[in-house]
Amino acid sequence: MAIPLVRYQLSKTRHDAPARWGVPFDGLIAPLPGDYATTGDVVRAGQAEARALTRAQATVTLDEVRVLSPVTGNQQFLCQGVNYESHVRESGLDPADLPFNTIFTKASSCLSGPYDDVVRPPHVQLLDYEIELGLVLGRDLAAGTTVHPDQLHEVLAGVTIVNDITARDVQLPQGQFYKGKSYRTFGPAGPLLLLLEPDEWRRWPELHMRLAVNGQPRQDAYCREMLHKPHQTLTELGAMHDVHAGDLVATGTPAGCAAKAPGKLAMFVTRHFVSDATKWKLFVKAAQRNPLYLQPGDVIELAIRTDDGKLDLGTQRTRVVAA
Repeated sequence: MAIPLVRYQLSKTRHDAPARWGVPFDGLIAPLPGDYATTGDVVRAGQAEARALTRAQATVTLDEVRVLSPVTGNQQFLCQGVNYESHVRESGLDPADLPFNTIFTKASSCLSGPYDDVVRPPHVQLLDYEIELGLVLGRDLAAGTTVHPDQLHEVLAGVTIVNDITARDVQLPQGQFYKGKSYRTFGPAGPLLLLLEPDEWRRWPELHMRLAVNGQPRQDAYCREMLHKPHQTLTELGAMHDVHAGDLVATGTPAGCAAKAPGKLAMFVTRHFVSDATKWKLFVKAAQRNPLYLQPGDVIELAIRTDDGKLDLGTQRTRVVAA
């Protein structure tokens, strides 16, 4: 049976309070006996403790704690781009032209808790959301490791919800994926790190992702729609560079983002008759009229679960605030 892990502080107001790990049971938390400083530590040495806890050991009330990101700031934050055909097409691209797996990184300092505010920097006007399934490594990935579809449990510990918040007016005009996606609070994660059993990893394609803004549905898709599957991505990452226990891989987002490609005529005109600088000025000016971009006061709600509810990553709820 899947085991939910939550990382928390006993004080909602003291952000320097010690962080603990525990297993939630109906509004209560059973603390892990061990002290684990990082996500890598808890997935390496704390999983047996988590699976042994019972409701009778739940002594901490969820209402009295601040829930933190289940991925700690020391871990790598790796990402896949354009990994859903629906998002490729809404971006004005043809999936046939993108046979490769697009991989980039976000700064781990952008990680924030599942109920923390998302802070929009003063110079950002085009703030976007992206629901993604986050994979958390259960062990170091040795160089050259080939991961097969039925071996995910040998490499991964669990899954979590990620919102890949993006400043489109930085990312696109400047060609700055890292910069446009790495401002502090641009990586809400959690609330849970759901530890899966070997047979449960077969069900990852059934995970149903939903994102709403102010109660309005924006994104709705199943993880099976990924173009590059987890085992393929892990194999490719292992061939590229070191990946460690506790590291996070965000697996891409489906259609429904605020950012949309302009029509074919507009794309033709800007491609052939205007400079790049003018093209992006026109893009930003037009996008500022798009009501889907996030504004201060907006509430973003994300959920990922199987339709039968047996695998449930919880619900993430954040509010956008101005810096």
